[in-house]
Amino acid sequence: MSTLAPPMGLIAELTHRCPLQCAYCANPLEMVAPRAELSTADWLRVIDEAAEIGILQLHLTGGEPMARPDLAQIVAHAAARGLYTNLITSGVLLSDAAMAELLAAGIDHIQLSFQGAAEDAADRMGGYKGGHARKLEAARRIREAGLTLTTNFVIHRQNIADLPAMIALGEALGSDRIEIAHTQYYGWALKNRAALLPGRAQLDEATAQVAAARERLLGRIVIDYVVPDYYAERPKACMGGWGHRFIHLLPSGVALPCHAAQTIPGLAFASVRDTSLVDIWRSDPAFARFRGTDWMPEPCRGCDQRELDWGGCRCQALALAGDAAGVDPVCHKAPDHAIMAELIAADGPCADVPAPPLVPRRLAGV
Repeated sequence: MSTLAPPMGLIAELTHRCPLQCAYCANPLEMVAPRAELSTADWLRVIDEAAEIGILQLHLTGGEPMARPDLAQIVAHAAARGLYTNLITSGVLLSDAAMAELLAAGIDHIQLSFQGAAEDAADRMGGYKGGHARKLEAARRIREAGLTLTTNFVIHRQNIADLPAMIALGEALGSDRIEIAHTQYYGWALKNRAALLPGRAQLDEATAQVAAARERLLGRIVIDYVVPDYYAERPKACMGGWGHRFIHLLPSGVALPCHAAQTIPGLAFASVRDTSLVDIWRSDPAFARFRGTDWMPEPCRGCDQRELDWGGCRCQALALAGDAAGVDPVCHKAPDHAIMAELIAADGPCADVPAPPLVPRRLAGV
């Protein structure tokens, strides 16, 4: 596949360690233990390979990437190799000293996540007392450093009523971009779906609130809005298409086309411990399995959207319809599209039934 374009970005899950215990986390239920993480030397070599293959962006995530004591070293090496570095963080570890180290290393952008606008509710969802206050301080440090600030608010059944306050908080913090992201149901979020999935009326109200905020803040703040797939009529182009735009690296070094790809049986994914990044991108059968359009069944194969949504999400097709090679049931043309309404009826909010208890995200043994 010599004509294959290089990936645009490398999504690096540096660790699954995290001080927070958010029940909507997309990390897998079986997370990578610290002893199994790539070493500093491994990550520096991977960054070299990323630069050589033509990758432009390095997205540092987790878990909480700031739990790695070598984060600034990783950022500095990426900056030296010409990669744009984006840190996706909870902010609870972003002290003055840590901020200074990251700036000296050449960090380009920091995306700061929030569990809500109100301190008590946010700390309860994150399972970290005092976390919200630390996030506010982190936002101040990012702005004072002169970096672009993106604030990310994950919304779900239990906090969606506070959406206007979240947008107001993002505005007050001086955000350049606010991302309002409905929970996507993978990993821990899938386990907690019955407690997190909003109803149609809640979704419609949130969508209207975002539209109004976009109009009011036009030219000042960009607002991204990610809806839950369960209410969509068209599938999303997951990861820009399987094996098209990104390589996703787990803390262990296993390379995936998307963060949930390991849920698909029958696919063996290579590790950067044994195989170069370029060989994984160009030659790994797992990356080629759902790349392009040849693999598609009907009606995807004959659809005029096939090179826009690339068949939707393979992990979702497996999780909801039982076939990773089938049509994403989110699509209104899918034979199994009725599954979506059934799931909403089963797990959506009901006035007479309280939400079940949340299962907090926890890394065993840590």
